[in-house]
Amino acid sequence: MDHRELKLSKYSIGTGDRFAHQAKAQLQACIMALDSGVEVIPVWNKSNREHTIIGSQPMTVRQAADAAVKALGWNLPYFCDADHITLHTVSPFLDACDFYTIDVADSIGRPASTNDIEDFVARHPELTGRIQFEVASEAFEITPQSLRRTARKYLAAVKKAGEVYRTIENAKGKGNFIPEVSMDETDSAQTPVELLIILAAIADEGIPVQTIAPKFSGRFNKGVDYVGDVEQFEREFALDVAAIAYAVAHFGLPDNLKLSVHSGSDKYSIYPAIHTTMQHFGSGVHLKTAGTTWLEELIGLAEAGGEGLALAKDIYSEAFAHREELCVPYATVIDIETSRLPWPGKVRGWTSEQYTEALRHVAGAATFNSSFRQLLHVGFKVAAHMGQRYTDLIEANQDVIARNVTENLYDRHIAPVFLGLNQAQHNHVFAKEAARR
Repeated sequence: MDHRELKLSKYSIGTGDRFAHQAKAQLQACIMALDSGVEVIPVWNKSNREHTIIGSQPMTVRQAADAAVKALGWNLPYFCDADHITLHTVSPFLDACDFYTIDVADSIGRPASTNDIEDFVARHPELTGRIQFEVASEAFEITPQSLRRTARKYLAAVKKAGEVYRTIENAKGKGNFIPEVSMDETDSAQTPVELLIILAAIADEGIPVQTIAPKFSGRFNKGVDYVGDVEQFEREFALDVAAIAYAVAHFGLPDNLKLSVHSGSDKYSIYPAIHTTMQHFGSGVHLKTAGTTWLEELIGLAEAGGEGLALAKDIYSEAFAHREELCVPYATVIDIETSRLPWPGKVRGWTSEQYTEALRHVAGAATFNSSFRQLLHVGFKVAAHMGQRYTDLIEANQDVIARNVTENLYDRHIAPVFLGLNQAQHNHVFAKEAARR
């Protein structure tokens, strides 16, 4: 393979496409951002778990992305992400992907060996004492004891990331893929100081990491808004950006290293904080939106009426019947109030408007039902089991679905995060673009 030295741009967005039908609609949102003067690079992501549930292969993501890029004449970079892969699941992704989210959350807390810990501490005397982040006003004190404690908690996980990275590098060649390290699916948030120490360990492992996904404070539930203290998140996010700048300067990590926000879709309350921080520090971000597109397919089907609406109702009925089974794998990233889930019999009588208003996540909408949305978010397995019945109907109703997919990705995600536009402003931009098309 040619040595291409792939480099991720300042702004990028991870777009999940469960059934590989919405790549063009997703790319259209990035084209709209480009027309507005901001380059947002698309990264199509799909995890091993999602492929297993759908019955798809990683190459289907690549094929859909390539076809969309060709059809719309996209001349900028784009990537396909092996999302949340481990040493045991990476192999099927090696041909199709050029972006790898290396997930080591399961190794966090597994104690590293005493020798490894002491070697790390000896290698990094600069990490003890007073640490002043150059681009931030705050300073931190790291004692030898706290350095050892952090190394004990995270060093084994970083070494596991190194194993996965070298497996990919051996297959694809150095510089031919974008590495990300993910530590977000764990119990407790990492502090900015812990992030700094983790980055030192990543540098020691020789991983040229371009994005890192820590766990932030607060709840990042699937498909709904952030739950937590927004001011605290903004402070932590800014200090994480400062920690990255420090690590790049002191540990030789890539100069485009940036934060990755996982389960980033629909986190409307923190988007202004992310945008403001990026503007203040001149930093970038990778926003991973994942499964929100699948929900826009459901919204489009319901909006189309007829068979589409009937199918959307059937999917909810099945998801409701199997809600415990569907929710278990996502228990740490959903908060569903069972009492707020409407009975399937009631949903059977809903109009298109009632279904879409309950499911579509518009900030402040009184008819929106977050529990209904979260159940359907994890309910894509139901649609997968329907097979051709589902895919035939999304193909038959592609125009209305595509409009919803593009509007959701641009209007509610790209515009506030990367352009800093408020609701009225980006609604106006989307309406103008829709009229032009």
